[in-house]
Amino acid sequence: MKVTEITSTEFTAMVQAASNKLNKNADFINSLNVFPVPDGDTGTNMSLSLASGYKYVNEDASANVGQLASSLAKGLLMGARGNSGVILSQIFRGFSKSTEGKQVLSAQDLADAFVAGTETAYKSVMKPTEGTILTVIRLAAQAGKKTAASTNDIIAVMDAVYENSQKALKKTPDLLPVLKQVGVVDSGGQGLMFVLEAFDDVLNGRIDEENGEYQPTDAEMTEMIDAAHHQSVQSKLNPDDIVYGYCTQIMVRIGKGKEVDRKFDYQTFYDYLAKLGDSLLVVNDEEIVKVHVHTEHPGKVLAWGQEFGDLATVKVDNMRLQQETIIENDDPEDSPIQKAESLGNGQGQPSSDTAIISISSGEGLNKLFKSLGVSNIVNGGQTMNPSTEDIANAIENTHAKQVIILPNNSNIFLAAEQAAKVVEIPTVIVHSKTISQGITAMLGYNPDNSLDDNREAMEDNLSTVKSGQVTGAIRDTSIDGINIKKNQFMGIADGKIVSVDDDLVTSTVSMVQKMLDDDSEAITIIWGDGANEQLAEQVQAGIAKLDDELEIEVHEGDQPVYPFLISVE
Repeated sequence: MKVTEITSTEFTAMVQAASNKLNKNADFINSLNVFPVPDGDTGTNMSLSLASGYKYVNEDASANVGQLASSLAKGLLMGARGNSGVILSQIFRGFSKSTEGKQVLSAQDLADAFVAGTETAYKSVMKPTEGTILTVIRLAAQAGKKTAASTNDIIAVMDAVYENSQKALKKTPDLLPVLKQVGVVDSGGQGLMFVLEAFDDVLNGRIDEENGEYQPTDAEMTEMIDAAHHQSVQSKLNPDDIVYGYCTQIMVRIGKGKEVDRKFDYQTFYDYLAKLGDSLLVVNDEEIVKVHVHTEHPGKVLAWGQEFGDLATVKVDNMRLQQETIIENDDPEDSPIQKAESLGNGQGQPSSDTAIISISSGEGLNKLFKSLGVSNIVNGGQTMNPSTEDIANAIENTHAKQVIILPNNSNIFLAAEQAAKVVEIPTVIVHSKTISQGITAMLGYNPDNSLDDNREAMEDNLSTVKSGQVTGAIRDTSIDGINIKKNQFMGIADGKIVSVDDDLVTSTVSMVQKMLDDDSEAITIIWGDGANEQLAEQVQAGIAKLDDELEIEVHEGDQPVYPFLISVE
């Protein structure tokens, strides 16, 4: 079979199949995380990003492929989560620019589009690293370009792109030594390969139930995207028109806890929640299930979760109250800026024109950031990276004249940078890689300084702190000569595993010991899920034995995944 053009029908089907394939394989992609920690999220990020892209395409009635590609790029950008999601969006941004104005795509158009996507993706990363998703798209695009030089058969070009993405993926461990050491391929490259495989399946007519039909009931992807946008949509609603008033989010540790009396079954778990409200999202792996639902009965959601495991995190927002606040703030006679002018410095100006947005997860952490001067919190972090649109909405909702963002996670950098580009409010990013760095960065903030001066001062502070985090291993592995068994506690200092032990306190104190040097003066211990005040006090005592002159502070952070976050200054 020979095909010489891609119409809008084929293109929509390609995106649809790719979105579905990523959705079905998200857990597998997540499992390719180099560190055996329970926060592998590349598959989830890429799946949610492309689901947003497909939603934009599906809502575009255009018969012009170039226009659909533009919608895909926009949807991907706004829904992009994590670095992998942003890079995927940049691939299709370049793809879109190359196909602009084209009614259909020829074999040469398709090959050129992948080459353009490669160039845009590489330019979007400050220091491109080979052995990643970038290598996969580059080698795949080169093969497509070579094939298009000798044929006008689109299937032959797509076959070459997909087959060489497989070959490129297999090469990633040779290009990135840490992948070979752990025995995995690059997770972002794996996600991209699934996208290209779905494209190839559609063009070859290999549409089946597994990867061709888009099945939103599997994870309610369309409703999920709508849910992610509910805050911006609410601004158009009367609070009384909101049918289900409580945005309820829980994370359940499957099989853990005293109230467990059911074995987890996805369909059983999902079907009960579906009766309680709408905008339902259920995502799970072998150990954790995450839920997002709009309901009138948040207590029933929590109780249902406890039948399958203990509640690692709980977040309930009263959306009617939020909407009342939005409407109140939108009133020009009673806006936050107007209030600041009337209560401020007596000169008709608010006391500060700058809003600081911190990305974090955990009530205690959020309170800690607020106490340091952070004005707005975007919920997210290790277990759920916020999208570009989430961050952009947060920027706009500050009603400030300028904004500083603390990502507190390197996997959120690119999404934050893209968000800063799509809003009109001047916004800068302070590249905090950890919660500890974010907290330390706030010590460099001065409300009287300019935006650029604050960014420079806060960035300078990042190098003054060492960051440690402790969590349980989710699989056996060996990294840098350290043998790790599943369920052992790992101490990770500035991205490197430095301690492993069956005992949480022992591993934490051992990690801190390796972080200390002659200049160390202060230690901050933040305890979260999996720890408690008593364990924190044991860690504090253990550190004091290492050096009795250290100043040690202890805070409750309520953060998921990591029982202890430690900073050394």
